[in-house]
Amino acid sequence: MRVDTASVIFCLGALLASLAVAWLAFPHAALPEATVEAATAGVPAESLGEVELGDGFGRLPVVELLGYYLENPPAPAGETAAPAAPQRRFGGC
Repeated sequence: MRVDTASVIFCLGALLASLAVAWLAFPHAALPEATVEAATAGVPAESLGEVELGDGFGRLPVVELLGYYLENPPAPAGETAAPAAPQRRFGGC
């Protein structure tokens, strides 16, 4: 089996060109370090203010939403409804 030299050169050139484009474009696509640090830091719920819920619910403070969630936690997945029957596809498993 003989490998075509032109094909190998084209594949290596395309690989090197794509790596060069990625290396040159990464600094323009990356987030600034201050934004990354701010995203990883936690904030107290009181500082988040209000959230627009839409659909006629209006604006509610995040502290109120958090309190409601803590008082009324969602039911575990297995308690509320029976699991749906598995759907057979293509006659297989």
